[in-house]
Amino acid sequence: MDDLWDDITKLSAVCRKAGAHLPNEELKALQVGKVAEEAGEAMHALHGLKGLTTCGDAHSWPEVQNDLVGAVIAALLAMHYVDPEGARATFEEIFHRRTRRGREAAAAA
Repeated sequence: MDDLWDDITKLSAVCRKAGAHLPNEELKALQVGKVAEEAGEAMHALHGLKGLTTCGDAHSWPEVQNDLVGAVIAALLAMHYVDPEGARATFEEIFHRRTRRGREAAAAA
């Protein structure tokens, strides 16, 4: 997990430099919006995979996965934008709390 957060920190610095002309609160809001955009792209790819688009785009599971990873990266960047020093600890705390039922079910099986 260290490499992941190291990469997020580096990517955040690059993205913040590109958005240096914007106020910090606007950068945060735009990055949160990017999460929704990336998740929407995954949904679009899934619709294309299932033949549910009118534009004739054909998609594949690897494309869906690619867009899902894009959403995860965008979310981690958004967390880093909100709290650069505490993003990792906050993520780990929330992840642990939100996966409790799954861990309990796995232990009971």
